[in-house]
Amino acid sequence: MRKDKTPATRHSKVLIIGSGPAGYTAAVYAARAALAPILIEGPQPGGQLMITTDVENWPGDTSVLGPDLMARMGEQVRKTGVDVVSDLIVSVDLSRAPFLAIGDRGTHYTADTIVVATGASARWLGLDSETAYRGGGVSACATCDGFFYRGRVCAVVGGGNTAVEEALYLTNFAEKVYLIHRRDTLRADRTNQARLAANPKVEMIWNAEVADVVGDGTVVTGISLRDTRDGKVTSLPVEGLFVAIGHDPATALFTGQLQMDDEGYILVTPGSTATSVPGVFAAGDVQDKLFRQAVTSAGMGCMAALEAERYLAGHTSHAIAA
Repeated sequence: MRKDKTPATRHSKVLIIGSGPAGYTAAVYAARAALAPILIEGPQPGGQLMITTDVENWPGDTSVLGPDLMARMGEQVRKTGVDVVSDLIVSVDLSRAPFLAIGDRGTHYTADTIVVATGASARWLGLDSETAYRGGGVSACATCDGFFYRGRVCAVVGGGNTAVEEALYLTNFAEKVYLIHRRDTLRADRTNQARLAANPKVEMIWNAEVADVVGDGTVVTGISLRDTRDGKVTSLPVEGLFVAIGHDPATALFTGQLQMDDEGYILVTPGSTATSVPGVFAAGDVQDKLFRQAVTSAGMGCMAALEAERYLAGHTSHAIAA
């Protein structure tokens, strides 16, 4: 966009930032309430489920592929008449209404209410060697890269449901999978632990953390493990390392404008999606670090849309011409 031109401005009663289960559901409910929402897809349309294979706990589906589920949700959103925009919000101003969000292409989106549904992203170990070998054997997504490790030996780091699910998925391809956890018990639910214990391809390595990633300059050839009890370092030959130690909420845009906890999750009123700024609502993984499920995210998206509708009904509109 030329600097001498006034940025394009688009106004909506409800602006939804993010397109995972929370954002899509908020969009459907807002559209059905005749609020004509605008949904900004963000960097990963469909959210984290786009990198998930089998989803076995979505109501109504015994098993469904994550990308297929999100494609269905996206289609429903568009059929309800939601204005879905392929853009990335780079800054926001929540200091006054109408709120302002600026897109990567320079478009100004103003809105009477905002639903924040930007999700979360994978957390890394923070090792220089880990960064150096991303794309060369280090990954945070087994469903994206597992196919490349057919007949090979891999390791997964983590102790929650995500780590267990990643390890189990890799057994479809890899000859052997090590699951490395810094403690002596897993945080994963009992069903996943039972599946893990029943899989002969998985071997647990307890009380260990990855100290370094080893390679030949191009691809991973092994990892160094440090015993969390005595500090002893050992080597483990692997060709792939999958990091599954949690996620960070994508809330940097809202730092200093919305109240957050010390991990960056947006704080909301208990039993609500209302944030510290009236008229701004947060749904999904940006505010939920306990459940982090697609179905709970969708439920919060529904709540956010209904709360936005009630907020609009009780306040004088600050709408400007589109």
